[in-house]
Amino acid sequence: MPVDFENALSLVDKKGFLDVDVPADLDLFAEIERLKKEKNIVLLAHYYQESEIQEIADYIGDSLGLAQAAAKTDADMILFAGVHFMAETAKILNPHKKVLLPDLKAGCSLSDSCPPPVFKAFREAHPDHLVISYINCSAGIKALTDIICTSSNAQLIVDSLPKDQKIIFAPDKNLGSFINRQTGRDMLLWNGACFVHEIFSQQRIAKLKVRHPQALVIAHPECETVVLELADFIGSTTQMIKFTMENPATEFIVVTEPGIIHSMQKESPQKTFIPAPPDNACACNECPHMKRNTLEKVYLAMKYEVPEVTLPEELMDAARKPVQRMLDLSRQFGLG
Repeated sequence: MPVDFENALSLVDKKGFLDVDVPADLDLFAEIERLKKEKNIVLLAHYYQESEIQEIADYIGDSLGLAQAAAKTDADMILFAGVHFMAETAKILNPHKKVLLPDLKAGCSLSDSCPPPVFKAFREAHPDHLVISYINCSAGIKALTDIICTSSNAQLIVDSLPKDQKIIFAPDKNLGSFINRQTGRDMLLWNGACFVHEIFSQQRIAKLKVRHPQALVIAHPECETVVLELADFIGSTTQMIKFTMENPATEFIVVTEPGIIHSMQKESPQKTFIPAPPDNACACNECPHMKRNTLEKVYLAMKYEVPEVTLPEELMDAARKPVQRMLDLSRQFGLG
């Protein structure tokens, strides 16, 4: 049957995205640009998205940059090419705007590792602890948090607190462990992790270094400690890109989701970027959730304005406070 606004939502309910045919000869880039202007839609995309989505995005960034962009936008609608918690954050910061996600099943293993009811009991068992949560968590976890952080600002936020302040850090144990080592803290860590960053192979990266002795290893702090010990530089996605631009080295082994390499190559076309191998049969380490978004789904989401991310108002109000606190602290730190 023909798709219209009346039945588009019911079609989305079945699969999490609008599964209808797009004409093979349709110029998706031109149509997306037309819809952005016609409906005043801003397209935000994470560095881990497919390169063609990055090319059409109005803003590409890491979690901090995307949250800042979402907070500042004057667009009528936001289309978030990322995963579910990112679109939730945009909705929390823009409760009266329509926020679209090309595929509602674009989730996050790290976010899923921290169920709000279980975390609520964990927090209540440690009432003297302040809670810092990595932004890669659900709205429900944000609502149980005192300060949200990203990998770009986590250390600065922790360092800004009194040394005797007891802290729960959730949901990423690897990022929390890294921050503990950097700050000398002993934060209580929730036992969560991103499976994409956990399956990098220490042994295979070491062998890759032997084959590329001039290459520098750059890694995201969501990786396990044994992998981070091999790194010449550890930082957020934005920090990794900046490092490759400014460092005179011409070869880099990239230990994070390989979607970031598109931006690295655009900024430094004369340099070589090698995706680090995971501990499985694959050659690279793509996030299947990030890759659920496609150019076709972006187009359909804009055209029919589904799938839409919605949240209860009370939940958004509670979750907004720690996110806003992060944004305010980031400004104080000179991070935008």
